[in-house]
Amino acid sequence: MTTSTGTATATDELITERRGAVLVLRLNRPEARNAMTGSLLRGIGSAALEAEADPEIRAVVLTGTGDRAFCAGMDLRDFADGGDFTSEGFTRLAAGNLSVPVIGAVNGIAIGGGLELLLGCDIIVASSAAKFGLPEIKRGLFPAGGGTALGTRIPLGIALEMTLTGDYFTAERAYEIGLINAVAAPEDVLNTAIGYAERVAANAPLGLAACKELVRLSITDAAAAEKRLTQQQEIVFRSSDAKEGALAFIEKREPNWQGR
Repeated sequence: MTTSTGTATATDELITERRGAVLVLRLNRPEARNAMTGSLLRGIGSAALEAEADPEIRAVVLTGTGDRAFCAGMDLRDFADGGDFTSEGFTRLAAGNLSVPVIGAVNGIAIGGGLELLLGCDIIVASSAAKFGLPEIKRGLFPAGGGTALGTRIPLGIALEMTLTGDYFTAERAYEIGLINAVAAPEDVLNTAIGYAERVAANAPLGLAACKELVRLSITDAAAAEKRLTQQQEIVFRSSDAKEGALAFIEKREPNWQGR
């Protein structure tokens, strides 16, 4: 549990809060189950890119306001009204391509686009009351926002079960299949996620970025991952932080990472 209260700033739809080296992004549309409008999507995308560019931010926590929903997916009314749902930052975040690690704190249901957004998170903590699902098939559609890549995260047969039936899974079931990393009491979800983020943020930034990229890439393109590993090894192992890590170990002190 973090002891820092941090500093929060808010817009109507997105609340951001700094907790030391951790940036908390909170979807703030509880009356609409935190459904994604175009402006909220772009706000998340902008905050994600700013976090990536800020060397003082080492991890991001993504959560929602309230205890009913993390995110119920796209706001169809806003979409029908012509809302702009394009954002480079959001696309990179949802695809897991943001260099800074992202921890999901699932405070309620995560369905459709909400679950697809979670797939961009590297570690996921969920409320014991949370539910997960890709119900698009029940509406004559399919999860086209990344849900069809679910098999890169969980066993193939279970990914097919979720996408072909559209049924919801409980937090306990999601933990059993490896979709999420931990289940917490509803009141402890955010602090548990921040605890993960702080443990991640204590490590060297270049190494974190390399681990995130290579582990994800090895699932989708092993040959590209092998090539990229050689490149990342040159970058990370020759860095000042690599030397600092060795010195800190020898001198029995905490390392002072510079991100270079």
